[in-house]
Amino acid sequence: MSISLQADALMSATAILSSEDMYRLGLEASVGGDEAALDLINAHKWFNLAAMMGNIEARTYRAELAQEMTVEEVAEAQRLAREYLSTHRPRMAG
Repeated sequence: MSISLQADALMSATAILSSEDMYRLGLEASVGGDEAALDLINAHKWFNLAAMMGNIEARTYRAELAQEMTVEEVAEAQRLAREYLSTHRPRMAG
C-alpha cells in the first residue's frame, strides 16, 4: 500500500528543473537586483541542487555562500533542497 502511495505522489509531482535552471535561480537569489531581494538561503538551496546534478560552477558558489552563512542558515537551505526533491520528480528523457 505504501509503495503505491509513493508512486502516485511521484507521478503527480512537478518535473525537476534542469541544473542550468537551478544554477540561474541560485545566481538571481545570490545577487538580488531590481525585482528580487538578496536571499542567501534560497541561493544555497538552488546551488546545492544544481551541484547535485553535476553543475561545477554551482559547487563553487555554494561553498562561497556557506562561508557567509550561519550554520542554521545552511541547515535551512539543505532542508529546503530536500523538500524540493521530495515534491519533484526527474525529467523524463525525450
